[in-house]
Amino acid sequence: MNSLLERTPTHITISLFRGWLVVAAAVAMGIVFGILYSWSVVKAGIPASWGWSNADKALPYSVMCVMFALVMVPAGRLQDRFGPRWVVLLGGVLAGLGCVIAGVGGGSKLAYVVGFGVFTGIGVGFGYSALTPAAMKWFPPRNTGLVVGIVVAGSGLAPVFLAPLTTWLLNRFAVTAATGVVEQGVSQAMISLGVLIWLVVGTLFWFIENPPLGFAAVPGTHDRRMSSQQETGWQRMVRTPQFWLMYLMYFVGASAGLTFISVAADLGRQALGELAFLAVVVLALGNTVGRVIAGAVSDRIGRHLTLFAEFLFQGGMIGALFWASKQATGNGLVILAVLFCVGLNYGANLAIFPAACKDQFGIRYFGLNYGCLFTAFGLAGLVMPLLNGFIRDVTGNQDMSYILIMAMLAVAALMSLVSRQLAAGERG
Repeated sequence: MNSLLERTPTHITISLFRGWLVVAAAVAMGIVFGILYSWSVVKAGIPASWGWSNADKALPYSVMCVMFALVMVPAGRLQDRFGPRWVVLLGGVLAGLGCVIAGVGGGSKLAYVVGFGVFTGIGVGFGYSALTPAAMKWFPPRNTGLVVGIVVAGSGLAPVFLAPLTTWLLNRFAVTAATGVVEQGVSQAMISLGVLIWLVVGTLFWFIENPPLGFAAVPGTHDRRMSSQQETGWQRMVRTPQFWLMYLMYFVGASAGLTFISVAADLGRQALGELAFLAVVVLALGNTVGRVIAGAVSDRIGRHLTLFAEFLFQGGMIGALFWASKQATGNGLVILAVLFCVGLNYGANLAIFPAACKDQFGIRYFGLNYGCLFTAFGLAGLVMPLLNGFIRDVTGNQDMSYILIMAMLAVAALMSLVSRQLAAGERG
């Protein structure tokens, strides 16, 4: 009798409803956990009276990115062990606290490095580590890519919401200094953003939950990939060729985006003049759409073929960007199209690799496993800007950076085919 009840349409409907409820809450929280995307706006509002150099303004963001990547490993382990709800709540508390610490610190660089860099970085890492696995577990493996794409689209949309909100806050709390100079309200804006994170996460974390033990997304059915899949712990995972192929591909995909997104945005501002804000919006939309489309496409044609197409496409877009950088005057529509595609391919990585990690190594240890894989993204964020700066200092331009990234993308495309062959051999 219980077996019959488990297979009823009502059971499936309730399960799907609860699954999509988790996804919706994850998307909303992903937007506020995308607080790192507001830093470019905050940085521009830092008043000259604080005496910060350009390097000082970059430091809190750099520290945040490093902490975000590093904490994904222990946060993933906690998520696997204790479940996603309390991990995401801890992430929200820390992320909001970091913004508040920065805000009450006035113009203190240490307050911003410790607050926004360390606390908010750790909080964002905890948040991201819990959202994706919780959502995936409510759906059958054939929908993994689509679900992951939708969840991570939340952070892709963050600039669309947080950038204008941050700008409004900076102007809302602006004051006129004794010298007569109008200074934007950076401190008050940071405190407000911290409170916003607390409100959103504190309201929605109740919806982030794993399915009950023994749950099947579609009762009575079995997915071939799931039935043949072996749950793999991180110790075994890091000894497999597949992991290191995925790691290198993730590094390359992230490197292409992190190295040239700022370049593309600058070209867009130069070509668009007063409409420069469109560069940020189009880039964010491309980033978001790429996550959803790539996830859905990879469910149909496979992760490896999707990566192969994405790497080749991104190589072509970097080439187009190289060409555009050499033109005396850029065509605004062409630049926007390239911006959208660069963002689209960059976002695709953040949907495909979590899904590929789950396909290859299972769901039981996914939090920790993906945390290990995600360090490739953090490593790209640490190494590639430094390498790009070194090349520019030595050669006086970025031409070698374009050539290097395009070559890396070509090699990564070949790696995706090798990885596909290895996966086919493992399935036998």
